Amino acid sequence: MSESTFYHWFVIAWMVVAAVTFVALLFVTAPYGRFTRSGWGPRLNARWGWVLMETPVLVTFVVLYALGHRKSHPVYLALFLFWIAHYFHRSLIYPFQLRSSRPSITVSVIAAGAAFNVGNGYLNGRYLFTLGPELPVSWLVDPRFIVGAILFWCGYALNRHSDRVLINLREPGETDYKIPHGGGYRYVSCPNYLGEIMEWGGWALACWNLGALAFFVWTLANLGPRAIKTHRWYQDHFPDYPRERKALLPFLV
Repeated sequence: MSESTFYHWFVIAWMVVAAVTFVALLFVTAPYGRFTRSGWGPRLNARWGWVLMETPVLVTFVVLYALGHRKSHPVYLALFLFWIAHYFHRSLIYPFQLRSSRPSITVSVIAAGAAFNVGNGYLNGRYLFTLGPELPVSWLVDPRFIVGAILFWCGYALNRHSDRVLINLREPGETDYKIPHGGGYRYVSCPNYLGEIMEWGGWALACWNLGALAFFVWTLANLGPRAIKTHRWYQDHFPDYPRERKALLPFLV
């Protein structure tokens, strides 16, 4: 079997697993953060859990970029920088901004997340830098790339700001949850998730290939159900929680 054929079937399988995961997550909540619970194996603190879970996708993508033959191509350099901007922060900066050191993420979640990230890094990096047809430089002014880039960077800004709001709710060493306010939290309970969905929706537009679309589908499948459950958690734990807030999409959901 050629790698191109393997890649084709891998994308299809990835989409199918995303659909199954979406349904499963409507009934079972991944045990990390506020939803950590016993019965899922040993736990690590969130700081090192995030590093171990997210670093593999950063490394995978960088290696595939280095092995590819499009390193100096403007389109692929731009897309490389998109990816690195998100995952360098998520892997090596965000974890060390967290103020709680309690063991809140299970080893099983870390292992599953790391495995997913390696597969996702392969699907995106291998196609972009080696397997897919080379995009012309004119792609940088194509409406799909422009709209995708705007959506990605707006989502990136929303995600970063929303994370900062959550982090700043706690003093060092605190573990209690509080109601976040300001920014995207004026409209939804999970603007951090909305920002990430925007990022990878923009990525799918800017890349315009099935591997990038599969990542976007996975993002929706993972974060959509979690946003709904997080919204309900806030409502259950805080009687004064703002009634006008939605879970994920302002004024809608």
